[in-house]
Amino acid sequence: MTEKTNPSRRALLGWGGAGLALGAAAAGGTAAALRVGDDAEPAAAAGGAVPFHGAHQAGIATPVQDRLHFAAFDVTTTDRDKLIALLKEWTAAAARMTAGREVGEGAVSENDELPPDDTGEALGLQPSRLTLTFGIGPGLFEKDGKDRFGLTARRPKALVDLPSFPGDNLDAARSGGDLCVQACADDPQVAVHAIRNLARIAMGRAAIRWSQLGFGKTSSTTPDAMTPRNMLGFKDGTRNIAGTETDRLDKHVWVSGKDGPEWMAGGSYLVARRIRMHIETWDRTSLKEQEDVFGRTKAEGAPLGKQREHDEPSLKVMKPDAHVRLAHPDSNGGATILRRGYSFTDGTDGLGRLDAGLFFIAYQRDVRDGFIPVQTALAKSDALNEYIQHVGSAVFAVPPGVRDKDDWWGKALFARA
Repeated sequence: MTEKTNPSRRALLGWGGAGLALGAAAAGGTAAALRVGDDAEPAAAAGGAVPFHGAHQAGIATPVQDRLHFAAFDVTTTDRDKLIALLKEWTAAAARMTAGREVGEGAVSENDELPPDDTGEALGLQPSRLTLTFGIGPGLFEKDGKDRFGLTARRPKALVDLPSFPGDNLDAARSGGDLCVQACADDPQVAVHAIRNLARIAMGRAAIRWSQLGFGKTSSTTPDAMTPRNMLGFKDGTRNIAGTETDRLDKHVWVSGKDGPEWMAGGSYLVARRIRMHIETWDRTSLKEQEDVFGRTKAEGAPLGKQREHDEPSLKVMKPDAHVRLAHPDSNGGATILRRGYSFTDGTDGLGRLDAGLFFIAYQRDVRDGFIPVQTALAKSDALNEYIQHVGSAVFAVPPGVRDKDDWWGKALFARA
């Protein structure tokens, strides 16, 4: 990063510069693991780098990190070439940041007459297992009746607009989006730095529509680890799909080449829901009622009538409106999703109540076979609905992984379109 670059050359190269290929050394002296195609090296230890390149995007089956910064973007340009250029620059920046490197020429360059390429708040920090997961919303294919980028015919059938569920109180300002980026890391500053820099790169072509910070993962893809608890104090995601369960991932999470369209093979579909919890009401509820609502014990997390958390639940022992009973695959024709949610606390409202809850994230092979049937059952009669309300919603198609340095987010979508 010592080469002096004039403004015209910087504009030509874009934010990725000539450094799209990753080096071996990451910030803080941590070695960056590189994954190309299907040859995946194990993720580095805590603080290290998660491989960016691969058949699937990282941040889905990857071991869940502790912090989240999720951002949905509206595309503001109507120029197809400018959008493609943005996606290429984003991909280059993402590859560098997940390896612990600075964006472009970095936070300090020899030309001090220009703003730095990198905002600098992650200088000296380790990669912290940062993953950046990219998704495409329905609005990129058609918005306000307009096919801005010639993509309408390439919209996947599985990328459906979610129905209006009973009890929803959705805020339009916290819903939807043309594009999304999910930044997960063990250091919140690393996650925020990533979204901040991508938003800066996008200026004039895309702008953040809404974003959400999250902490304390509420589900895990590593079943050997302790199951995390949500803001209501109960263990969450006990039966979640593990990142090592390749058969279940293939069946329920990864889009098959037979599913269509071809450009989505190896990808997945993401549903994000901001769920506000009525914390104060819940905190005045008896322990027995809390356990009846969930269908699990609070201390151990065992299904009611059983002793241990991972015991197979006896659904008939639970009340008909128990959350676990209604959400179980056996109650929904086998519908199964991979959960990757986070808790949030965004201060208080005008009445002094905590604005807190669950930022629910689910990945599935087809939204019509995953989230929609499960949420339809829950919205209808879940006892938990007395204590929660869905206030934000979005759905995105998540393309397959970036294969190598010549690939970029969404490349296959724009090919031959």
